[in-house]
Amino acid sequence: MKPLPLGILGSGKGTNCRAILERIKSGELQAEGRVVISDVLEAPILDIAREFSIPNAYLPCGTFRTRLDPQTEMELVRILRDAGVELVILAGFMRVLKSPMLEAFPKKILNIHPSLLPKFPGLSAWTQALAAGEKVTGCTVHYVDESIDHGDIIAQREVPILPDDTPETLHARIQFAERELYPEVIATFCEKEAGTKEVTDERS
Repeated sequence: MKPLPLGILGSGKGTNCRAILERIKSGELQAEGRVVISDVLEAPILDIAREFSIPNAYLPCGTFRTRLDPQTEMELVRILRDAGVELVILAGFMRVLKSPMLEAFPKKILNIHPSLLPKFPGLSAWTQALAAGEKVTGCTVHYVDESIDHGDIIAQREVPILPDDTPETLHARIQFAERELYPEVIATFCEKEAGTKEVTDERS
């Protein structure tokens, strides 16, 4: 099976990025990290990319606080296309993507969010869940659209909230679930893409 070319976008520590690249390295995930891109110059996710010898880039975010300016987003599309990326993975990328990216990669951009969407979109979802008195929370992998944490849900993993949980302990367990769920979802895309290409090859 030909590895599925991935582009990974992130703004921070890159724990999900590491989990994905480790699965690729071990042979558990039939994918290939083509490029890792961050809107933060010193983001640890770029160090992780270098550790795994993945091409990486810093993309200055422009003048907007929550999204990329149109020229920057077009440059992002160019970098991903030049790298041959077929599936875009958001791993803690703190920018809302707009039409240039969504039109360039329709139904090919995934995000993971630390709640059982549609509950608790936005920042610090685990703190929101605790404050609401929830008994269960978790994480969600979904397609990306123009709204925050809103696209069609692909998969979810539940995480129980314990009586003595703090925001820190709950977040740590959600992150553990994320590192299991995200590679599993990407693996299904790899298998689906491989099956599609096999059918295409048989017809040609």
